Amino acid sequence: MVSATGARIGWVDLPSAVRGAVERGVGSPVVAAVSQPGGFSPGTADRVVTTDGRRAFVKAVGCGLNETAVALHRVEARVAAAIPCEVPAPRLLACHDDGEWIALVFEDVEGRHPSTPWSPGEVSTVFATLADLARVTSPCHLPVPTALQQCGPDLAGWRQLATNRPPMLDSWVAARLPMLQAAADRALAGLEGQTLVHADLRADNLLLRADGTVAIVDWPHACRGPAWLDRLLLCVNLLLHGGVDIDQLVKHLARDTATPEDLLIDVLTGYAGYFLDAARQPSPPGLPTLRAFQRAQADALLPWVRRQLTVREGAGRRR
Repeated sequence: MVSATGARIGWVDLPSAVRGAVERGVGSPVVAAVSQPGGFSPGTADRVVTTDGRRAFVKAVGCGLNETAVALHRVEARVAAAIPCEVPAPRLLACHDDGEWIALVFEDVEGRHPSTPWSPGEVSTVFATLADLARVTSPCHLPVPTALQQCGPDLAGWRQLATNRPPMLDSWVAARLPMLQAAADRALAGLEGQTLVHADLRADNLLLRADGTVAIVDWPHACRGPAWLDRLLLCVNLLLHGGVDIDQLVKHLARDTATPEDLLIDVLTGYAGYFLDAARQPSPPGLPTLRAFQRAQADALLPWVRRQLTVREGAGRRR
């Protein structure tokens, strides 16, 4: 199984000026740091402990590692500073940005990632949290882009594949590229909404606390969109790791949010094209495992999409 893990530097690899700024933000010198796996950034992701016993989570990256990661950290700093207290996310304690390096200091969360393969009980817990998140953040007042702005480029993957068709493209896909892009276009038209959306949920962006509550971390892709979008996009991770039947989850999500099931299928169809197209691109600086992870997501999602669209095609012929 390809995991959502990058190639990180650690706390000791940060410039001394950055470490000093973090320590001032925490309020005491750091005496221990444990690097955390998961996520795609070449920067640090460390749980730190200070001389007086304070704990924090530190993520930091520099332009020399990956300029896109720096930009995403800056976006996350703005989102985290404005995020409502009702959102189950760690609070931002401090931010250091010297133009070359950016470091974010969050409150430390005691918890673990969901088990993979996923268990039905943990899926239910996370879905309930996401339903509550949609309720308490509608309407969303944060200065974030719309889901159409955030997801629009992603849902052009099938068009990119049709324009620059790769060799050895799956024959079923090749014969249906116009239909697949049409589904992605319908998905775009259905992304209106006024709910705060995380838009990048995977097991490694969720923490299950001992008290049964869930913390949602890593918010640089936050946007404003439909209340069902986070739960639907999490289904990609459920397919990747297995353990649950997403057919029933999608049906229940459509029913519970009064959303056409065909629209939910169209959105996942669009994302299958995104992952397939993205996986063939060169690896970004400092992220040697990203393309393999995107390919694994495409491989997990495409069979489900194919099955759903085959059923749809058959239903269309019978009408």
